[in-house]
Amino acid sequence: MKALVLAGGAGSRLRPITHTSAKQLVPVANKPVLFYGLEAIRDAGIREVGIVVGDTEAEIRGAVGDGSAFGLDVTYLRQDAPRGLAHAVLIAREYLGGDDFVMYLGDNFIVGGIDGLVDRFRAERPQAQIMLTHVSDPRAFGVAELDGAGRVVALEEKPEVPKSDLALVGVYLFSAAVHEAVGELKPSARGELEITDAIQWLIDHGHRVESTVITGYWKDTGNVTDMLEVNRLVLESVEPHVEGEVDGASELIGRVVVEAGARVTGSRVVGPVVVGAGSVVRDSYVGPFTSIDRDCAVLDSEIEYSIVLRGASIDGVGRIECSLIGREAEVTPAPRVPKAHRLVLGDHSKVQISN
Repeated sequence: MKALVLAGGAGSRLRPITHTSAKQLVPVANKPVLFYGLEAIRDAGIREVGIVVGDTEAEIRGAVGDGSAFGLDVTYLRQDAPRGLAHAVLIAREYLGGDDFVMYLGDNFIVGGIDGLVDRFRAERPQAQIMLTHVSDPRAFGVAELDGAGRVVALEEKPEVPKSDLALVGVYLFSAAVHEAVGELKPSARGELEITDAIQWLIDHGHRVESTVITGYWKDTGNVTDMLEVNRLVLESVEPHVEGEVDGASELIGRVVVEAGARVTGSRVVGPVVVGAGSVVRDSYVGPFTSIDRDCAVLDSEIEYSIVLRGASIDGVGRIECSLIGREAEVTPAPRVPKAHRLVLGDHSKVQISN
């Protein structure tokens, strides 16, 4: 079995961060989201991985390399533009050959990995296997309709009137039969080749499509709110350890990681928190569910439930919450402007001014 990892999207919902960084490389607990997916693929016993890349190819290549750091053999497949998930399968046809494969969206995060899903596919041998989860607003997803026996009977991409609340999670398993389905597709109203249409083609032509409704945690980290939520979840599992410097005037509470080369002085840090290598936290408060990447500075400030990317500095800011701060960003107080009232009052006026 091979894996096809999609890492070519523009990441419009994470702008302005993604103007200068691939969305799959935005870190969660100081590790790019993409890396969690690659590790899940490796842990499922898959070694050959094709990564579909677009305009951020150089950055993805620089981060992942040949895959050996993950125990993988990586091949890069260029997609000229985001033309749909099924289009990624189309351009990967030669690479995939006649092999079964798992398709993994590089900005998705799934707790517990995909081992069980892969094992089930290998044992039962359907032509396709999908993961589903209940969502509050299925109109934003591909939606599956099941029959009374739990078999997939219909799929629709981002329907105006969903027939269920079961959304497709960003992991799919296919046999080589999917290539014929993809070859028959026409662009949807969105101008894309939809993977839901390919799966529907398989169903309509008598191929077996199985589904698993997951009850664990899944997130598409395509926006800031979900990114912060995944960061919270991952930080919940960190084990406290201190390799950097923490002075006697500082207090570390709960699960706090201070990486080698980091310095915490005169500060209170309430975990779960990760302070990256080379970062400085001085005379500050760092609250729960905050990850501070390497070479950052948090000085005379307060921050919690936030992600701070590499090289950013926060200096003299009273309180920051629920924030995603980009690489090399600088956050400082606004200049103090004296308060004044400008008045033009008529004769015999009476004015009350609240200070």
